[in-house]
Amino acid sequence: MGCVQAKCWLRCRRCCCLDQPSSAGGDGGASRDGDSGRRQHLLSGSPLGSAAIPSHGLLLQYSYLSQRGHYPDSPDRENQDTLSIKTQLQGNPNLHLFAVFDGHGHFGAQCAAFASEHLVDHLAGDPSLLDDPVKSFNSAFFAANSELHDSEIDDTMSGTTAIAVLVGGDTLFVANVGDSRAVAGVWNGQRVVAEDLSSDQTPFRKDEYERVRRCGARVLSVDQVEGVKDPAIQSWGMESDGDPPRLWVQNGMYPGTAFTRSVGDSTAESIGVVAVPEVMTVKITPNHLFFVVASDGVFEFLSSQAVVDMVSRYPDPQDACSAIAAESYKLWLENEIRTDDITIIVVHIKDLGDSSIKI
Repeated sequence: MGCVQAKCWLRCRRCCCLDQPSSAGGDGGASRDGDSGRRQHLLSGSPLGSAAIPSHGLLLQYSYLSQRGHYPDSPDRENQDTLSIKTQLQGNPNLHLFAVFDGHGHFGAQCAAFASEHLVDHLAGDPSLLDDPVKSFNSAFFAANSELHDSEIDDTMSGTTAIAVLVGGDTLFVANVGDSRAVAGVWNGQRVVAEDLSSDQTPFRKDEYERVRRCGARVLSVDQVEGVKDPAIQSWGMESDGDPPRLWVQNGMYPGTAFTRSVGDSTAESIGVVAVPEVMTVKITPNHLFFVVASDGVFEFLSSQAVVDMVSRYPDPQDACSAIAAESYKLWLENEIRTDDITIIVVHIKDLGDSSIKI
């Protein structure tokens, strides 16, 4: 399970216990160096991969895992998550992309795969990416959303959330649409603390709630829509307490999305669900030890801090991915009769000049 001296390697951003990175890919589930992602029905993961940032003397060591959810009523349902890892984006050795897409609806898997491919293509082909990453992300999401609407995929009631981390030199640019999440592990002198790199876009957020209401959405839980609870009570307590608030058209019981932004979802778009990303910019400091990009299947029952604590215990990101997936899966089944699809990318940030690291 890796080195037991977790505090030491975390503090120093390095560990001598890591296995030598492999240039071979996993069994699918991601795109590396430009290859398209492939969804798996069961579980797919990767050995240790690496990407240098020569301009700032940093090294990214990463692994990923994607696991199909457990659906008793649909045992053959495919994994609707996908992910994309593109190192040396635009041929630049200091530019790397890590992204997770969580599809939903009948054609969710197709929407996630489409958005992944097209978003990466737009970023890779944007000559202004290095000058204005925020503008490039906005343009790429807009284009991918429009192209999905115009494609042969029926996105009337299907779509995907997306969370993408672009590492450019010593800066993280994090673009989020929906309720997947990115979080960094930061050493504060005593322990590793979670630093959220995105904010879930759901009706639990007052600003998002008010925005979609202005666009005509009814915001109600399923019990409220069905008349079991009073729809006039616009307060839903903790996020994990029962069915979340969802978005509905004024005179119908659809689409019922629990997020306020996504790619696709043309029906929900009419009541305020948009593909406009929120982009956060974070400078990498010596205290930034790693970051995690994951679908909401991970964060449904695990907090950002709980995920960071788990990554901190495993010097090998592959072990961390496995541990997080197992714990997420266990917690789902303790609370429900099914699990969501679970997808995780763990990226360690290390010093390129560390002689103990083998590349």
